[in-house]
Parts: sequence; structure tokens; C-alpha cells
Amino acid sequence: MTALDALTQPVVLFFLLGALAAFARSDLAVPEAVAKGLSLYLMMAIGLRGGAEVAHFGASPQMGLAMAAGIGLSFLLPLPVFFLLRAAARLDRTNAAAVAAHYGSVSVVTFATGSELLRQHGLPAAGYMVAVLAVMETPAIITGLALARAGRRGRDELAPRGGLLHETFLNGSVVLLLGSFLIGMLAGDHGLAPIRPVYDGLFRGLLCLFLLDMGLIAARRLMDGRALTARTVAFAILIPIVQGALGVALGTALGLGPGTSALLGILAGSASYIAVPAVMRLALPVADPGLYLGMSLAVTFPFNLTLGIPCYIWIAERLGA
Repeated sequence: MTALDALTQPVVLFFLLGALAAFARSDLAVPEAVAKGLSLYLMMAIGLRGGAEVAHFGASPQMGLAMAAGIGLSFLLPLPVFFLLRAAARLDRTNAAAVAAHYGSVSVVTFATGSELLRQHGLPAAGYMVAVLAVMETPAIITGLALARAGRRGRDELAPRGGLLHETFLNGSVVLLLGSFLIGMLAGDHGLAPIRPVYDGLFRGLLCLFLLDMGLIAARRLMDGRALTARTVAFAILIPIVQGALGVALGTALGLGPGTSALLGILAGSASYIAVPAVMRLALPVADPGLYLGMSLAVTFPFNLTLGIPCYIWIAERLGA
């Protein structure tokens, strides 16, 4: 898939429409309640679709390998990001750890967009990748917090452990993704048939509307990105390229197939802007949201949607040829 192919897909065009509207200072807006509803719908639909596929084809050794690879990537990817940001971008320990956690975790919307583009490109990924998506959210948070705590003598800047554990492991997106995935597995194709028009037929259209809103938010965040510097913007583009290529190479080495390897690369190259910020606000209140959200949402997310995903798909096709 070329960058031009990706840029002419409706899901990407709606994102660009939102960004252009924001740059033009249009009053176009998606109500917050609608955006929240769309987020819940997308996570439910992604989970049901993945669970139904696993129920149809059954679990496999590849599923276990992919989940182990995803967990390993999520735990380990924040480490080089942290040390790179400390040395090259000169960030303090707390902000470097917060940013690193974002780049070890994953973006549900990048996953949804990548899955859809792979499907349209004739390289559908395995349904169990929804489970990989879900298990990759939390390990990076644990690593990021461990990095932040490593240089601390006191605990004055840290959240209470009970609230942190609750926010990390019972985060709404994780609960809904895994819950929907399990429901899809238990119900199977036959049980889900009556609601298929809801979670499958409406998916592309509602994803377009959600990405319109994300385009508005990302562009406005970029215009207000006073915390961003030329170095942090450069790293917000370089990090996903390296991590995405690593994810694709790992998937190919494990024999996951081009589509599934590409999606593992898309997950590795994505950055969280929903689950991790919620935890960081609680766990590291002194970290700068303008920095970690500016990098993940205003720079990495648009880059992945327009250029990153086609790049990871291209790498997967070359390695799998």
C-alpha cells in the first residue's frame, strides 16, 4: 500500500477534513457526548469482530506467540525511548518516563484504522490481534512508572497505589475491549448474527465520524503545542518508524503472516492518547500533558494515519515476499 492509497481512503480523508477545519479556525465540532459514544462503540465493535473471528477459526499457537510478543514489546519499548529522550531531548526523568509509557502502549483508533486499511488492501489480520491490542495497553504503563520511580527518594509526587492499580488494570478501554472480545468468542458467528449490522455494517461510517473529531483535536492540540520543540517533534516521528519496523520484523520472524505482522507493527508504532494519559494524570501529576499529548496525539497519530501505516504494510509485504 502506498501513501497515496492511504490518503485517498475515506477514514483518512475525514481525519484530514477535521484537521483542515481546525487549522482554518472553523467552528466545526463533534459534541463531547457523541465523541464518547463513538469511542465506546469502536471498542465494542473491535472486540466483537476479533472475538467472532477467533471463535470461527479457533485459538492457535500463533495467537499465543502474538500475545507474548505484544506483551514483551509493551514492557520493553519504553526503555530506549526513555533513555533517548533523557539524553537527546534533555527531558527530566518524570516527563521522559511519561512520554515513554505513551510510546510503549497502543492507540485503539490507529489499530482500527490500520485493520480497516489492511482489509481493504486484501491483507486482513488475524482476529486474535484484538486480544494483543488489549494486553499491550498496561505493561508500558508499569515500565513508565518504574522508570519515574527509579530516581525518587520520596513519594510526594506519586499517586496512592490503590487508585493507580485500579486505573491501570480496570481502565474502561481495557475492560470494554477484553469484555467484548470474550463475548464475541462465546457467542460466535451464529450468536452475533442479529447484531452484525450494528458492529460490522456501521463500523466504517462511524469510524469516519470519529476520525473527523480526532482531526479537529489533533490540529488544535498542535496549534497550542507550546511544550513541543523541534527535537520532540522529530522524535515523535522517528520513534514510531523504528518501533513499527521492529514490530513488523518480529511478527514476520514468528511466522504470523503479512497482514498480522503489519498490524503488530502498527501497534508497536502507535502511541496511546486515551488510556495512558488517564493513568499519568493520576500517577505522575507533575508530568506535562502538553508534552506527552502533544507528541502522541498531535504528531505521532497524524503521522501514522497518513504515512506510518502504509510504511508498515509495505515493510510487511517486502519481508513476507
